[in-house]
Amino acid sequence: MKDQIDELTLLLLHLTSFTEDYGLGNAQRSWKGYPFESLNELTENDYIRGSKQSKSVYLTEKGIEQAKKLMKEYNIEEQ
Repeated sequence: MKDQIDELTLLLLHLTSFTEDYGLGNAQRSWKGYPFESLNELTENDYIRGSKQSKSVYLTEKGIEQAKKLMKEYNIEEQ
């Protein structure tokens, strides 16, 4: 069950993300209002990055790719 929660957390982070220009390029960011256990697991898997003090995280390329795979798996279309 924990793996599914982590997958769905990543999927929600991706679906609710926004693009932010940080000066050197763009980053896909999302607010981190999800269980810390899942956020920690996603960080360990290098799907997301961000500091503990920040209220948002950014999705890595690996995280974006995995989220897109999950969208296909859960039959969700990107809008």
